[in-house]
Amino acid sequence: MKIVREKLTVLSMLTALTVVLAMFFTIPVPMTKGYVNFLEVGIYTAAMLYGGVAGLLVGAISGGMLDMLLGYPQWIIFSVLIHGAQGYIAGKWTVGKSYKVRLFWLSLASLIMVVGYFFAGALLYGYGASLASIPGNIIQVIFGTFASLMVVGILEKRSLVKP
Repeated sequence: MKIVREKLTVLSMLTALTVVLAMFFTIPVPMTKGYVNFLEVGIYTAAMLYGGVAGLLVGAISGGMLDMLLGYPQWIIFSVLIHGAQGYIAGKWTVGKSYKVRLFWLSLASLIMVVGYFFAGALLYGYGASLASIPGNIIQVIFGTFASLMVVGILEKRSLVKP
């Protein structure tokens, strides 16, 4: 929890930025009564820069806030759990690692998100709607993975962040 005390301001700003980014780029998916967004960019960036706990906090808080602000309260608990786990996995073993190592762990975190929302959707709306959510979620995590890898690469190359 040391990271939380030392980086509270940065984590708060990353969480707010993640929510704004995801709200600005939101595409509704009527079949699933959900949406596709850029949430992973913020979650994965925070996770790779500051570790698993940071990823968990940014993922859980931004995921839950986004559902609340966009009017999807039925998804809040799922988003908190899924995006929190996703952020933790994405950050636990990626800080300061190579591109390949980061890509592996971000892929695993992305799989957790897609599978998590598959089961959450099945619980809320049945397997048909849940299956319909998979392509959108895959596109969302692929974009988020590569966009965050680019952002973190630029920030680290220019020494713009302090771990």
